[in-house]
Amino acid sequence: MDILIIEDNHDIHDNLMEFFALKGHDVEGALDGLSGLHLAASKNFDAIVLDVMLPGIDGNQICRSLRQNSKSDIAIIMLSARDQLEDRLLGFKVGADDYVTKPFAMSEILARIEAIVTRRVGKVNRTMVVADLLFDLDTMEVSRAGTTIKLNPTCMKLLEMLMRRSPHVVKRTELEDLIWGGHRTASDSLRSNIHMLRRALDKPFDEPLLQTVHGIGYKLCALNNTRQ
Repeated sequence: MDILIIEDNHDIHDNLMEFFALKGHDVEGALDGLSGLHLAASKNFDAIVLDVMLPGIDGNQICRSLRQNSKSDIAIIMLSARDQLEDRLLGFKVGADDYVTKPFAMSEILARIEAIVTRRVGKVNRTMVVADLLFDLDTMEVSRAGTTIKLNPTCMKLLEMLMRRSPHVVKRTELEDLIWGGHRTASDSLRSNIHMLRRALDKPFDEPLLQTVHGIGYKLCALNNTRQ
């Protein structure tokens, strides 16, 4: 599984990262709310272990934001030292699948994640749809109006983020971070890849889907859908 740890306690963060990695899972981590939300929104994780009390943005806000932005398939396990009923109820209200109070056993956290993910296997629709464009995340096949579209790996990453955020605008900086991390390229590689993506998605069809929002970024939606 791909697991994201969002926890500001360095010891807990590092111990969870090491434990899950030793169990054969791919793990990424963040030590504050803003970094964690960015990672969670831009990548496709199977599960998130989310501390409630975080600097920047707290866990409840992160969970609510993810559930409102088409991340309903991610298993979210909340961690907190708060054990009052109202705290647990708030966690479930904003969309957590489970709520675990500290201290805890790492093996229990993993068991809870595996239970949630296992129950969802076969139940989650892993095909993203925007207008007549389909992206099957299991087979990595892209098609529009029944026609298969071939894309390079970079264009596929860009397409996935644009479809996940559709019909909203995705900033250029977010797309650049997705592909190149913190390393900016000298040439305008993003524009070149967007050009290739637009040519593949829109050129053979009557209605364009990939739209440029000048000075901000790009969005993927039908022309009659103008929400941002």
